[in-house]
Order: sequence, then C-alpha cells, then structure tokens
Amino acid sequence: MFAGRFEGAEAWTAASFDPARWRVALPADCRAELAEALALYRANPLPTVLLDPADFRLPACAALMAEVRRRLEDETRFALLDRLPVEDMTKDEAKALYWLLCSLLSRPVSQKLVDGTMVYDVHDTGAVARAGTGIRPDKTNIEITLHNDNSYNPTPPDFVGLLCLRTARAGGVSRVVSFHALHNHLQAHSQNTLARLYEPFWFDRQREHLADEPPVHAAPVFAWQQGRLTTRLALFQMKNGYVLRGAPMDEAGCAAVAAVEAALATPGLCASFEMAPGQIQLLNNLAVGHSRTAFTDHDDPEQRRHIVRIWMRDRGHRGYRG
Repeated sequence: MFAGRFEGAEAWTAASFDPARWRVALPADCRAELAEALALYRANPLPTVLLDPADFRLPACAALMAEVRRRLEDETRFALLDRLPVEDMTKDEAKALYWLLCSLLSRPVSQKLVDGTMVYDVHDTGAVARAGTGIRPDKTNIEITLHNDNSYNPTPPDFVGLLCLRTARAGGVSRVVSFHALHNHLQAHSQNTLARLYEPFWFDRQREHLADEPPVHAAPVFAWQQGRLTTRLALFQMKNGYVLRGAPMDEAGCAAVAAVEAALATPGLCASFEMAPGQIQLLNNLAVGHSRTAFTDHDDPEQRRHIVRIWMRDRGHRGYRG
C-alpha cells in the first residue's frame, strides 16, 4: 500500500488543472499525411485491422503519437486529440485513420473473447445491462460510472482510445478522473477505508470467460507495484460480482466503495467535457478513469451517438486473454 501523497502531474484535479493542457492539436503536417493515407486507403481498401502504419508515409503522425504516449506514461496520463475531419469521410474511413493513429501509439488488442473484436462500437442497442447477462453498459444509454476498461478480467489494456463519430441529442457528457488524485482524496478524507481497496473485490466478468471458468474475477482496486499505482475500478461490475456470488459484500468493502463514490462526487475532483465529432480521447487505462452521463439519442439511426473504442497493450498476446 502506498501511504504517501502523489504530487506529480499525474495527480491533477479539475480544480487545479487547465483543461487546455489536455488538448493536443492535430498539426497541419499530420493532417496532410492523413489526407494522403486516406487517398491511398480509398484506392486500395483493406479491412481496418490489416492496416499497418508502415505501409503509409506518417513520420509527423508518428512523432505526434510518441509525444502523446509520453504524456500518457509520465505526465497527465490523458490527452484529447483534436481532431480528425470526420465530416469529410465515411465511418469506415474515419475508423481506418483512427486505427493508424492508435497503432502508432501502441499495439491494438482484442476487446471480446468470443470473436476477437478489435474495433468496438460504443452505442445504444436498446439492451438492458443486468448482472450475469454479459451486456455491457456501453451498449445502453444509461449513465456509466467512472471506471477503467476491462478491470473485471485478468489483462486490462494499458491504453484506451475513444473516437467520437456522432454525439447524442442530449447528454452523453464525458468525465475523467485521475486515480492518483482519487487516492490522495481518500488518503486525506477516508484513510480508514483505503487499506480495504488494496484487498480483492469480486467483479462480474461480463461473460468474457470460457465455459469452465468462474463468472467472477477477484482483484483489488489499488495496487502499488514497482513504484507505480495501478487501479481497477468498475463499481457496476463490482456490485454485480457479489450478486453472482450470491453473497453480500463485506462491511469493510461496502464502506470502501461508499468512500469511493463519495469522493467521485466531490466537486472539483473529476473533469467533465463534451466531445465533438472527430475528437479522440486517449487514456492511460491504469491511471485515469472515464465515464459518460446518461443520454437521449436522435430518432434518426444515422444521427445517433457513436463512439469507437480501441484497446492497446504492448505486452502479452493480442487476444482478449492477453
């Protein structure tokens, strides 16, 4: 357990950090390279997952994404790339350029066990997310609590990309939180619950497991390893994990979860913003949590909210199990 206070750039709060520092402009030379790559893609279309940055001339984009990775690893752990001109291309073309940029940042990996999905569409399907159904909240229009992706299975991605193609009619506001700042807040205001967060909780695995494996996964929220804090936070899946176990969460666990929920509701800790089409959130998945508010969508299916997600991890296997 880390008993001190985080003081670096990674421990930002909305009250202490200028959102302008998150934004990374897409420079003119990168836009020119992407326009050239798009023309080549249109002349020689391939499935998105077969696109390799080495087959395109992208030196400026490579330098830009190297800088973004530096920020994700050693600075704010979050960046908002602004932006791809998605209004001038089809959805598949936007996904292709997004894939190339993410591939310059890190190696894309699978997001589903059953079919190895690599490019994942976040949109409301009308489904209802309940414990054990495997339906993820990102396939609904409900509010999603602050979390990091795939915290409910053994191998979460190191980085997450979220490309906005279309916004909702109302709602769907993005939120981010520094887990280092969350840890600081709990250390200052709920120190008696912090130790429990370094002990395992049960997570609903969202049916992302083999038939002979348990439907729940045990992991702590916080871990201090090799001088770095890593976090697994998914309150929805944690609560459902205990439903699947058929046993209530222990008293200390309930108190720790309540402390986390109270901290995340503290004004000034989390930052909120509305994404515009073409903007890309890039997050260090082990250091920054993200979420969105509930939303009301457009009646026209072609205008409905659509976010495209890519997971990235350089270590292990590219498959879902890592």
